Amino acid sequence: MIDALMFAIHGLIGAFLATLFWAKEAKELASFEAVRNYVVGFIAGYIYFLLSPERGLPGMLMAVVFGYFGKDLIESLFERLRKPSEGPSEEGGGSK
Repeated sequence: MIDALMFAIHGLIGAFLATLFWAKEAKELASFEAVRNYVVGFIAGYIYFLLSPERGLPGMLMAVVFGYFGKDLIESLFERLRKPSEGPSEEGGGSK
């Protein structure tokens, strides 16, 4: 239980670092987008805990990285899901 919480906190630290780098003013660290980033980082750290067999320092550092990139990963996945498929159409695809 404590390990899961530590990984989640490390994900939160990664999200805070990502927010710190894009924030232009100190008040942006408490904006809605920043808080959303913190929540996603916390959840990303916990997900990394569930997926990773490594429970030591290297795993926790990777949880920081996972928290740092968590928001970008989720946004890119949703963007790909929103795009219409670019595969061949089913209409008129047969040969005669």
